[in-house]
Amino acid sequence: MSKRESLWEAYLAKGMSRRSFLKGCVTLTSLMGLSTDMMTKVVEAAETKPLPVVIWLHGHECTGCDESFIRSGAPLASDLVLNSIALEYSHVLSAGCGEPFEEHLETTIKKYHGEYILAVEGAVASGAHEYTCMSGGHPFSHTLKRVAEGAKAVIAYGTCATAGGIQAAAPNPTESKGIRSFIGAKPYIAVPGCPPIPEVMTGVVMHVALFGTLPPLDGEGRPRQFYGNRIHDTCYRRPFFDAGMFADRFDDAGAKAGWCLYHLGCRGPETYNSCGNLRWYQGLSYPIQSGAPCIGCSNANFWDDAPFSKRLPEYDGIDVDMVGAGLAVATAVGVAAHAGASLVQKKCHEKQLENEGKQVHE
Repeated sequence: MSKRESLWEAYLAKGMSRRSFLKGCVTLTSLMGLSTDMMTKVVEAAETKPLPVVIWLHGHECTGCDESFIRSGAPLASDLVLNSIALEYSHVLSAGCGEPFEEHLETTIKKYHGEYILAVEGAVASGAHEYTCMSGGHPFSHTLKRVAEGAKAVIAYGTCATAGGIQAAAPNPTESKGIRSFIGAKPYIAVPGCPPIPEVMTGVVMHVALFGTLPPLDGEGRPRQFYGNRIHDTCYRRPFFDAGMFADRFDDAGAKAGWCLYHLGCRGPETYNSCGNLRWYQGLSYPIQSGAPCIGCSNANFWDDAPFSKRLPEYDGIDVDMVGAGLAVATAVGVAAHAGASLVQKKCHEKQLENEGKQVHE
């Protein structure tokens, strides 16, 4: 890459109109989870800041995060890679290979030292087993440390990169782990999921690209705009949970009627992600909508929670079966507030103050 042009210059070079550029900025503003009053700042950054250099490394993984990324619909992954960022190195998405490709990595590290964004997909094999994951003739752990040293920020894509993923599942023969302990004190963003939602992946990298800063993060380094709610909080089956109406088999009447899948192992009450509002395949669907319970793929060590069809024993200290049974008998038993990120209905009134014609809703 000889010249780092801005996003606006990239649009002009391709003969695209100012109108198209502004429409693209509107899409990016929404994609990054920003309010509309940030639109002018997005346009200003897109006009003036050069396209960010991105190096994408791959460790122990299945390339599922790449597969998710290339299915981004807003913007299209092709538009992001060709117009919005300068992707200089990627095992999966680059055409180059072999020694010239590895030389290009070294050139990029030196030329843009302290300026590039490092995206990492996959876990890190460590200790005596680091040889089980080699990249360019070197253990991946060595390559990761060396490239991270010159990065402006590091994005961990997928649960393998954030927490080890399936490679770290018991008994973890390769001693695989997430990348955080290998990158020192570099600014770090965790984007967990197996795989992450494609629009979340593009939204995070574009936030760093346009503003040069990390998005607001929670205590685990996850972007709040995408991991601020539990699946349970945005699930369209939530009213059935509150009413104690659960499917007990995948083929029973409750499942066919769209009742809550908690009894079938749903991890939605403990899983933070955007599946319920962003969904997948450009908003088409997500696992719960297709009739499958959430398996908590953005949670650390979720593979060790198998079998996924085994239900959680309790929810916030409340036996859900008892709540459901009480509601089925007929009397309401009050409301409690869930302390934390969201308000959770644990119990609900069925009828109250009938003589006044009022009905209390949580």
